[in-house]
Formats: sequence, C-alpha cells, structure tokens
Amino acid sequence: MEIDMTNITSPELLQKEVEKMNSFGVRLTGTKAQRNFIKYLKSRIHDMGIETFSDPSRFMRWEETNKKLVIKDLDEEFEVPISSAFPYSGRTPAEGITAQMTLVKEKHVGYLNATDKIAVVEVDELDFLPSEIAFNERERSIPEGLKLPSHYSGPVATAFVNFPFLKIAKLAGAKGVICIWKGINDDCIEGQYLPFILDYQGIPAVWVNSKNGQKVIEEAEKGAFATLTLEGIIDEYAKTESFWCVLDGEEEGESVIINTHTDGTNCIEENGPIAMLAMIKYLKDKPLKRTHIFVFVTGHFRLPNFKNIDGGGVQATSKWLTAHRSHWDGKEGHLKAVAGLSVEHLGCKMWKTDENGEYRQTGDVETEIVYTGNKMMDDIYFKSLEDRKKVYTLTLRGHNLLHFGEGQPLFNCGIPEIALVTAPDCLCVISDNNEMDKFDAELMYEQTVSFIKMDLMIDSLTAQEIGPCDGYSAIATKKMVEDSTAKIKEVASEVASKVKDILPF
Repeated sequence: MEIDMTNITSPELLQKEVEKMNSFGVRLTGTKAQRNFIKYLKSRIHDMGIETFSDPSRFMRWEETNKKLVIKDLDEEFEVPISSAFPYSGRTPAEGITAQMTLVKEKHVGYLNATDKIAVVEVDELDFLPSEIAFNERERSIPEGLKLPSHYSGPVATAFVNFPFLKIAKLAGAKGVICIWKGINDDCIEGQYLPFILDYQGIPAVWVNSKNGQKVIEEAEKGAFATLTLEGIIDEYAKTESFWCVLDGEEEGESVIINTHTDGTNCIEENGPIAMLAMIKYLKDKPLKRTHIFVFVTGHFRLPNFKNIDGGGVQATSKWLTAHRSHWDGKEGHLKAVAGLSVEHLGCKMWKTDENGEYRQTGDVETEIVYTGNKMMDDIYFKSLEDRKKVYTLTLRGHNLLHFGEGQPLFNCGIPEIALVTAPDCLCVISDNNEMDKFDAELMYEQTVSFIKMDLMIDSLTAQEIGPCDGYSAIATKKMVEDSTAKIKEVASEVASKVKDILPF
C-alpha cells in the first residue's frame, strides 16, 4: 500500500513539531505547559477547517517547586543530590523538616519504627515477576523470534509495583520518606516522575539514586539527622481538558476511534498527538466509509482523577468513553465503534544498561510493544509494516486483566484495537534536553505512516470481517506459578518475622 505523504509531513517536519511541543515545557496534567500544548493542537486542527469539541475538567494538582536533602552528623553537614521528587507525596515548609533518620529494613511494617523520624527505605528493582503474568505474546514478531525479557523490570515497573506505601508511613507518624533506588542504573533513574498512579499521599518523599543512597543509608544506620525540603504548590481547582474532532464517513452507524493523551514528561511521552495531526491531515480529504473520531485525552499522569470503570478501566480514555457513549457503544441512535487505534510513544531508540553497567544506546529501535484486539487486527498491523526500514516489534493480547496504555479502555469496552505502547526506560524522565537524544524522527515518521495504513485497511473491511474483540487471556505457566509462589512465601515469612519482633504480643 503506497501512502503519499507529500505536503502532509516528513521526518524533518515531525522533528520540528516535537521540538515545538518541547518548547511549551513539561506537560504534566493541568500545567500551563499542557494547556498551551492543547491550545496549539486545537489551532492546528482548526487551521485544517475542522471543528474541535472539549470536555473541561478541574482537579487538585500538586507540583514540586524546590527540593533539597541535607544530612547532619557529628562531624559534618552535607547535601545529598535528589534524583526526583515522589509525585503527589506531600510538602514541607520552606525551611524543610529536620528529624533523625531511621532505616526501614522492612518497608510498610518497618514504618512502625519511624514515628517522628525521616524514614529511609530501599526500593529494589522489580525482578521476580515473570513477564507471563502481565503479557501474553501472540507468537508473531519482527524479527522472527523476538521475545520480551523473561521478567518484568525497569524503573516504571519497579515504581508501580514496589513503591513504598507512603500513607502507612504517614499513619505511623513519620515526618518524611527518602526512597533509595536499588539495582537500577543511576543515570537511568535521574528525573523519573514515578509513580504517577497514586492520589495525594500527605507526606513529603523524594527519590535518591543507588550511589548517593548508600551514603544516606550509612548515616541513617548511625542515627544521623537530616533536613528534607520539598516545597510545592497545590491548586485545588486546576484546569485541564480532553478534546476531540470528527471526520464524517460516507456511511452511517459505525465509527473508528483514534486516541492518545496530551500530558507527558518529555519528547516521547507524549508525542502521539503530533502523529495524530499528520493522520488527520492525510485522512480529512479521503472518502472515509466510517466516522473517524480523534480523541486527545487529559489525565494520563493523574489517573486517580481521570478514570472511570464504566468507560473501560484505569486509563484516562475511560473517562471520555463514559461521557460519550453515543460515539461508540452502538445502542439505539448511537455509533458503533468497530475498531480503535491508540497512538503513543513514537520514535523511541533503545537505551539500556549494558553489561558494563553503562546506560547508553544499545539499539536503533526500542521494542515496539503493540496490543492487537484480535487476529484480524494483528494481521492488519503486520501488513502495515511492509516496506518499513526500521522495525523491531511484537504483538500482545490483553492478559490477566492487564493491558498497558490508553488502548486499554477501548479493549475493555470490546473495541478491537491496535495500540502502540513502546516502553523505554526513559518514558517518565523529566530532563533539560527532554530526552531528545533518545528520539528518532525517521522512526516516528515510519510509525505514523503505518498508523495511516492500518486505518485505511480497517476502513476497507466490514465489521464482520474485522470481528469482535478477543477479550483477556488468562494463562499461567507452571514455572511462573512456582517462581511467584516461592517469592511470595519468602516475603511473607520475612514480614511475619518482623511483625513478631515488633509487636508486644
């Protein structure tokens, strides 16, 4: 399938568009930077002669403005670099909070020893969770035989699964928490905005890398004091919005939903809106069979406020789906969405920690993880890759009620989807260069063209040919169960031992 992108976009134009996006600043949910990016996107769509529609929202927004950690012992006073603030943790006064540090050797239970102290807790890299728990590969890839790592790991996975329960620390009377990354390269975790899935915790917390964290641990074991400063703002009525536009089809009754989100941390998270502008520009003058709805949601980085189980789950698109059933649920007088495309995280180079412990580029293309809603959608995806020069991909089926990215609400609502959710370690990093050294505009261009091909193939098929959504699989291998059970027993034994030592009965 030939796609003429003349006067639509090019690698050079996409590079400029991404740089324009970066110029607004870090686009966390409800920030001025995000609002300006949304304004820009809408103006670009209006310039194409297309109307946009908006869902404004207000929510409580937290933002860190200053962070500092100073340790004081008998001999010296010194500052320890902070890798990042723990999002939506808490705040301190301008002078910070000063208290004795205590090493929490068993997070959660160990907070019982942290009353009126600053808790120091190590967060081990997630390395015991078999990938089979979260992912079901469809046994198809380019190159052939490409597989996910055997165990689910990395900064995002670690922060989402192994994060310290700050609310327990607060209930125990701790004044603050210092989280120490353990087992992850120091350069890799610098500036990580993680985890972003929690509501406001009410206790200040920061992340420190492994090297600097070792000094913090040593001082905590000596009972040294520290001053932790985490200043921030809380806007109880922060403004943000989701918006969408519609390309009418020649036939009535059916729709295709193309979605992404507008909040993000860097040039990769989230550049999906830039690709969708090119898709709209290409498709707007084509004779489309179905109504096409392009949805730009907000709230991906504030999921506690922007999710609705009625709209298909825990991702931000679920709120939009709940509010706009007439675009997709197929009930009387409503459109029936026969397919969806989720456009996220394009143009990712592969950066990993190598065998020498150096965090560097290790491949041209980060693994393109793609969920496909059924066999036909899987076929369409691989057909769209023909003539690609840069491709390194495999496909997944939603598994064990897990489906990452903004394609999940579509899948949960029974809409067969193709959802790109590449997951580089830098995905949630806030940095001065916006992670542009990890971005490839040519790859983003090829992926954008692939999405256009997918859409045209979908639009050429009947709903019956596309077929229904597969639904979640639930497969557990014997080894997976044995490994997970052994780890759970080990952790339970350690916790039980700690409780016995602490409790007075």
